Amino acid sequence: MKAVRLAVIDYDAGNLHSACKGLERAGAEVQLVTEPAGLETFDGIVLPGDGAFDPAMQQLRERGFVEPIREAVQRQQPFLGICLGLQVLFESSEEGNEPGLGIVPGRVQRFQPEPGLRIPHMGWNQLHLTQPQSPLWAGIPDQAWVYFVHSYHAVPHDPSWVAATTQHGSQTCVAAIAQGAVLATQFHPEKSGPVGLKILQNFVDFVAGSLART
Repeated sequence: MKAVRLAVIDYDAGNLHSACKGLERAGAEVQLVTEPAGLETFDGIVLPGDGAFDPAMQQLRERGFVEPIREAVQRQQPFLGICLGLQVLFESSEEGNEPGLGIVPGRVQRFQPEPGLRIPHMGWNQLHLTQPQSPLWAGIPDQAWVYFVHSYHAVPHDPSWVAATTQHGSQTCVAAIAQGAVLATQFHPEKSGPVGLKILQNFVDFVAGSLART
């Protein structure tokens, strides 16, 4: 079977090498893209990212990605956001003043300080699967361990977007979202060992299944 073609958007928001390698190990043909021309020709789109919300959105705007990403979501092109790539899907963030992509109604908020709580939330933590039938979680057990690095967490207005949560101190935060062809993880699957590689494989399989249904 022909490998699925994935566009990994490069907008100067972190090292993309690990994400690309993980997707390639899952059998995808991966291409880094720095401009939106031809985005619609790919089988799926991946938006990774580390760093701060405002610079990321400024880069996406300057490179002309904002409307093409929204159009990709409207046409049900499979989409995977990773870490900052999840947060920019929201309308706004407490981290800055730039508007987000506005694909998911809601806001990104900073963790509330509490005694003994480390901010950023960094390291391994467990998933609670709130959408256990999501394509992200095929073969992934509840309470699986994955790797996080973030100081802000997304709060969707509509809780049906939430595909998994995790616990940081007394705060329950969104670990993944999913609705239709839009999937995104706050954690880094490419840094999460065999579990993370399986999640990337699940996305590649989801893209392949979407192609088979068209």
